[in-house]
Amino acid sequence: MGRCLQSLGKRGIMIETERIRFLNSQDIKDRPYVVYWMQSAQRVEYNHALIYAINEANRLKKDLLVYLGITDSYPEANLRHYRFMLEGINEVKSRLETLGIRMIVCRCSPEEGMIVLSKKAALAVVDMGYMKHERAWRSRCASLIDSRFAQIETNVIVPVETASVKEEYSAATLRRKLDKIKDPFIVLPEEEDYLGAYVSKELIPEFDISDIDSALSKLEIDHSVGAVDEFKGGTAKAKELLDYFLEESFLYYSSKRNDPSYDYCSNLSPYLHFGQISPIYVYIRALNYETADPDFSDSRKSFLEELFVRRELAINFVYYNPLYDSYECLPDWAKKTLAKHSADLRPYIYSKEDLERGLTHDEYWNAAQLQMVKNGKMHGYMRMYWGKKVLEWRPSPMDAYNTLLYLNNKYELDGRDPNGFAGVAWCFGKHDRPWGERDVFGNVRYMVYSGLKRKFSMEKYLDKVK
Repeated sequence: MGRCLQSLGKRGIMIETERIRFLNSQDIKDRPYVVYWMQSAQRVEYNHALIYAINEANRLKKDLLVYLGITDSYPEANLRHYRFMLEGINEVKSRLETLGIRMIVCRCSPEEGMIVLSKKAALAVVDMGYMKHERAWRSRCASLIDSRFAQIETNVIVPVETASVKEEYSAATLRRKLDKIKDPFIVLPEEEDYLGAYVSKELIPEFDISDIDSALSKLEIDHSVGAVDEFKGGTAKAKELLDYFLEESFLYYSSKRNDPSYDYCSNLSPYLHFGQISPIYVYIRALNYETADPDFSDSRKSFLEELFVRRELAINFVYYNPLYDSYECLPDWAKKTLAKHSADLRPYIYSKEDLERGLTHDEYWNAAQLQMVKNGKMHGYMRMYWGKKVLEWRPSPMDAYNTLLYLNNKYELDGRDPNGFAGVAWCFGKHDRPWGERDVFGNVRYMVYSGLKRKFSMEKYLDKVK
């Protein structure tokens, strides 16, 4: 496949045309400014949507306004998620100020603020979202905005519809498609200086986020899940974590990333979730990282598989499967085998409340649950074990599925996310194949306590969590 690019602006900045979609058929209007609705890509660096908006503003000789809407009712979000997000947005707002670009943060349903601001916009721009509520927001704007409305896809390496026109069965089927077309997309967009003026007019009531504690106290959100000390939001922190990972952990990623007693993961998933760092930037940094160790290629391959294939498989899943947030999203073979074994005797049954508090007989599972509750992130391998055990300990597969979604979305900083929905579904057979039949699980893959104890130094993991 040849590299298909659209040249933007006088310096020849290029964005792949596959990333650009016009959501309505309106023309560009002769109005004062271009407005970019920053929602899923909360960063300044390597943000195709922001770059597109800057270039169009320069080309049209218009000013540029960046807008972000904060709603009190974002699905399943709580204080933990809002604090992390606001830390990142404050960084974005400050960085845009240095570039001479005004950012307006509004406390409203995000699409409502965009509809108001677009009434004086020559051109409206938005980044792409994949989940149902994100797409509904953009669809409503498309029906009401009377100037051109451009959507730019920036939070994936290969645009979702370019990668595949349907839901993929597994990582293997998507990987084959990505391998054929990925190279033209593994390039960072060139950035251009903004040439317009700073928009100083009062256009819409603003929400002051300069004091994050004060802003959070005003939001009518769930305050029961506190912020975490281990993760601070923002691109600067994401890049700091990436630097640490490359220098200290990357070499051992292939051999030790699954061992819960170590921490050789990148810990970038919360930042990718909020769009605070570009996946293309991370991919290129990992791809170009040099080491003299001859065994390093395995670690590079494993990390890029997780960052690229597995992450974009999850995005493919939520984009093409409207049932991604329910038990009904599972493949037929999984639903059939789980139904066959739904009446099997469970060795233990735990209430949702006991699971939430980590009060089971399994100290490894309890540690994983408490790690998530306290830190906002669970070790990746333990997340698989954690999910499999809930399937075994709730009265029915559907009940287990709903319990896992509840816990994951409530406590994980990267919950409420394509990766989170795909990860829960994987525990029930999604993107997997049938295995040997056994009680409760049927042909769905299972994991056991003795396997963890045999493979890893689990006492070290318990000490680490404590």
